[in-house]
Amino acid sequence: MSIKIGAFFPTRDVPADQKQIKDWAQAAEELGYDYIEVSDHVLGANRAKLPDFEGPYDIDDSFHETFCTLAFIAAITENIGLVSGVLILPQRQTALVAKQAAQVDVLSNGRLRLGVGVGWNPVEYRALGQDWTKRGKRQSEQIELLKKLWTERSVTFQGEFDHVMHAGVNPLPIQRPIPIWFGGGSDATLKRAARMGDGWIPLGNPGSKTTKMLEKLNGFLQAENRKRESFGIEAWIRYGDGDQDVWKATAEKWMQLGATHLTFYTSGQGAGTVPQQIEAMTIFKEALK
Repeated sequence: MSIKIGAFFPTRDVPADQKQIKDWAQAAEELGYDYIEVSDHVLGANRAKLPDFEGPYDIDDSFHETFCTLAFIAAITENIGLVSGVLILPQRQTALVAKQAAQVDVLSNGRLRLGVGVGWNPVEYRALGQDWTKRGKRQSEQIELLKKLWTERSVTFQGEFDHVMHAGVNPLPIQRPIPIWFGGGSDATLKRAARMGDGWIPLGNPGSKTTKMLEKLNGFLQAENRKRESFGIEAWIRYGDGDQDVWKATAEKWMQLGATHLTFYTSGQGAGTVPQQIEAMTIFKEALK
């Protein structure tokens, strides 16, 4: 599997401006990036009113809606891949995610990859009517149901969280099923990825902690009788970690660890306005040649 290079949509830096979103996305494709990755948060917490809140993002951070943004980008690009990174799956309705993802896959002619996670924000879960304490267990069940909804005309499913009786998604996606990659680093996430996923998104840096996670993941894959060579690893390289020499060195470390995908992460990293974001993408692409 050859290395794929992706651009992380700078959701925290892009204003509510259709033209600027279009300019950035089309620039990513013109520069030769293999995929665009769009993150997910539905609500931001008001930190001033929630003294116990300790999350990295809050109500003042802009998060463009994941599926709407991916659908818009699908319409204004031709070939670049589309990724959610990472969709907080357990706080969303499973059947609705199946429907939305299938439609984005249709509109993009089969370019979608679904990156999923369990999240970190109980405030958001509560507002969306979901149980924060059961998010991992629910995610496992959701993956099973998503795959059925993407591949079967009529589904009957009786789970702990979801109940579907003789119903299905129409239209079905181009990809059946849509690839699912897991973001996060807990043992439970790694086990789910090895059992049910097509790849893993570590989220961290290529240090000793990540190396240990990869060793665990390899063990879990082996236990599931799955080949490591057919399982993807997507690493994020952050703009704020340094200059192009640092980015290149980090990329080399990730490739030594077996990364198959490298994503240039600029959101909230001080890269600046959309034209400056495009310039940073240009420099990163040149650095990795």
